[in-house]
Amino acid sequence: MSAKKVSAFAALGSKIKAAGGETRVGKVVKKHAMAEKQKKIGKKFRQSLRVRRKSYQPDSTGNHQETTGRRARGSSLSPELGIKAEVTETLQNGRRGIKKKNSNGTASPPTKRKYVTKQQPVKTDIRYHEEPGTSVTMLLQELPAPGTDSAVEAEKLFQWLINPVTPEDFFSGLWEKKPLLLKRHMPDYNSDLFSSQELHNILRENDLQFTTNIDVTTYTDGKRETHNPVGRAHAPVVWDFYKTGCSVRFLNPQSYSDAVWKFNSMLQEYFGSFVGANIYLTPAGSQGFAPHYDDIEAFVLQLEGKKHWRLYSPKNSKEVLPRFSSANFTQEEIGEPIFDTVLEPGDLLYFPRGTIHQATTPKDSHSLHMTLSTCQRNTWGDLLEKLLPQTLQAALSNDPELRQSLPRDYMQYTGIANSESTDPRRIAFLKKVGEMMIKLAQYAAMDDAADQMAKGAMHDSLPPKLTQDEHACSIFGNGPVCNNGSVSNEVEIDEDTQIRIVRRGVVRLIVEDDQVRVYHTLENSRVYHSKEPQFVEIPAEAASAVEFLLHTYPAFTTVGSLPLVDDWKDKQVELAQVFYEKGIVVTEKPLQPV
Repeated sequence: MSAKKVSAFAALGSKIKAAGGETRVGKVVKKHAMAEKQKKIGKKFRQSLRVRRKSYQPDSTGNHQETTGRRARGSSLSPELGIKAEVTETLQNGRRGIKKKNSNGTASPPTKRKYVTKQQPVKTDIRYHEEPGTSVTMLLQELPAPGTDSAVEAEKLFQWLINPVTPEDFFSGLWEKKPLLLKRHMPDYNSDLFSSQELHNILRENDLQFTTNIDVTTYTDGKRETHNPVGRAHAPVVWDFYKTGCSVRFLNPQSYSDAVWKFNSMLQEYFGSFVGANIYLTPAGSQGFAPHYDDIEAFVLQLEGKKHWRLYSPKNSKEVLPRFSSANFTQEEIGEPIFDTVLEPGDLLYFPRGTIHQATTPKDSHSLHMTLSTCQRNTWGDLLEKLLPQTLQAALSNDPELRQSLPRDYMQYTGIANSESTDPRRIAFLKKVGEMMIKLAQYAAMDDAADQMAKGAMHDSLPPKLTQDEHACSIFGNGPVCNNGSVSNEVEIDEDTQIRIVRRGVVRLIVEDDQVRVYHTLENSRVYHSKEPQFVEIPAEAASAVEFLLHTYPAFTTVGSLPLVDDWKDKQVELAQVFYEKGIVVTEKPLQPV
């Protein structure tokens, strides 16, 4: 921008606000849609979104949406990654699948799906004929490629994670159903992600705290203990605990390791949910944690040494896909394992939330593994928790029948004392309640509830780890510099500047509290929830421009083509400058000094 031009935020401060939002636990922050004030802004918002909608809808040729070239439906390998392998055993599912071969070379017919607590894990044993052409380091450097859809690029990373199983087979036959073991016989497959040497360097160079960042634990004679002192986790202190038999758990490696940060931030866009990680370093011949189950989908990547894993079925249907982790179990409570295996470097083990598990190291080997976690409280039930209170308030406000008094004698045939009564009045009462429940559906503001779920996901998420190209074309790597008291390299956006949203999954347009807000992850911290939700507040007249950018992604568009209405119809440059200064948009090419 020129020397005379002030920040877009200063110039438009009265109309546009950038803020870190307010955390509201257990409160419905969106007023119900039929309230008069909300009704007014909602109408204005919807009108602005209709402006020039046809001009930016993706066409049938896919000009505004990149599609990935998919492999033949019967293939389970990944030609894109340059991998050739022999799969000796893998998954089956009722729709289609990779069939297990008998000893005579013929394919077995698909088996019927069993109840989740009785299903055996799927084991895929891979014998590579040649080295994979793409390491995870190369993949992280290349993704996302310039001009591509970040969600499509994120799928490539997930394909690497579960290779040679395809995402289609994984989500149809395994996800939330049963564990998967990939025996790769390739020690270096995961090795670039993290190492015990990197853990040592992080301990030396950063102020990691016991309990907050580092746990030291033991599990002996059926008793789990945490031995954390107070204060900084200095490397010599941690290694002293390790030498005496303690497991070391590193709780947030994505906050300190760039590789884990990039890996997780891309996968979270693929899953639509925060992806976290823990690192576990366990000395030989020991166990750090008691048997338990977790409330996350777990992907275990073995990095160094060996670890003996035992998995157990949920004890009952209430423990299938639980919303919260369990307490520790005793060995007597968990029964016999459904799966017993030893992970070696390069191997992957996936298991759904609710799978009871425990792991030990053999006497002759330490273990270093990383557990990726995702989809914590990201369920249909969580969506309904946000939807139903809003729905009920809207229905009560608009339906007189719901405001009618209960029958005068309802206490005579309801309640636990009458739960088995066949009184006709009770039967009629229950029928009426059922009719009321059905009626509520017409007042369900699903999109509002989905927006509130997405707002939480925005707050949970890691900020994106930008590529070199993205960095050079954004506020993070371009613009004025100060040298010896003199400012130079000033740049500015004009109507011909080509811009786009930096990544597909980093922005959410939401109407709440009678305001239009653009929530984003660009200014999130790598430390979970250490900052408030980040948003830019805009007038309703500018909402159509945000929708335009979301719908045209990953294509670039000129600033002058942003559709604005009423008082904002000539303020495309100012709006683009706001989004550029928050890192929400990038330019097609680095801005040149004026």
